[in-house]
Amino acid sequence: MDPTAEPGVQEGPAFEAAAAERGRRLDVVVAERFPGYSRSRVAVLAGRGQVLVDGRPRKPAFRLRAGQRVRVLAPSSDPVAIAPQSIPLAIVHEDADVLVIDKPAGMTVHPAPGHPRDTLVNAVLAHVPELSGIAGSLRPGVVHRLDKDTSGLLVIAKTDAAYRSLVAQLRARTVTRVYLALVRGTVRRERGAITAPIGRHPIHRTRMAVVAHGRPAVTHFAVLERFPGATLVECRLETGRTHQIRVHLRHIGHPVLGDPVYGERRAEIARQALHAARLLEILRAGNSPGAPSGRARSRKREVFGAMDRRPLG
Repeated sequence: MDPTAEPGVQEGPAFEAAAAERGRRLDVVVAERFPGYSRSRVAVLAGRGQVLVDGRPRKPAFRLRAGQRVRVLAPSSDPVAIAPQSIPLAIVHEDADVLVIDKPAGMTVHPAPGHPRDTLVNAVLAHVPELSGIAGSLRPGVVHRLDKDTSGLLVIAKTDAAYRSLVAQLRARTVTRVYLALVRGTVRRERGAITAPIGRHPIHRTRMAVVAHGRPAVTHFAVLERFPGATLVECRLETGRTHQIRVHLRHIGHPVLGDPVYGERRAEIARQALHAARLLEILRAGNSPGAPSGRARSRKREVFGAMDRRPLG
């Protein structure tokens, strides 16, 4: 039976599996590609025969091959299309292959159920309308994610070739992502590495935590400056788990200031003090040097300047 013939079902987002996605589970890849769909939601749809691979319904555990065409047959209430919106973007770098944006804190990257507008993707589609077919309809061109309350550099691929190349580089860990974080307390060590597996919190399922059977995760850190009651650290991701820096810093007793999930909001700072400052060693599809570093120093003054004026108790 054709699933699209059922009432309330329509053709939804689609994509072509990249080489870096070869051998990975269908439900995991679809959830990563389309943040509006959780992995459990994808599993339910696949169980109904509404996730197709090369036109055939497949189970959640199906292992993908590069080049296979994946399509979600979405219930009519699920998000399918994104409306471009004329929202100002802080563009750090742009060429024929990539667009690098300095995302402000408080801006959601992807549309999701109940939040179809006012996201970075809405703004990007107004700036580059031809992105609508790259990497699926819900995250056109977006190579990696930033949390809503995290500011900083986000890479958008402007072509399919650039998208495949950048995704492969991220999976191969040849791209170094550098963050600035203002954390609670005095970090005594000048530098170090936090090696602790991350998975779903056993009780609070919308949160992540350090858990024994989580996925391997490594965050390197170095102290840049100490303040009364707080420390500015630079973090480099060796892996890219959900909320990794925030979870790891909480794990060592120094949560990010202003983090409403893994720390606490305080009057001393108005936002989550985490900023994606630099992207290093990016190569474009043609293997030429890629996007430049962000304006880390000026952003440090903008985001963390209040710390110079008043101590934390």
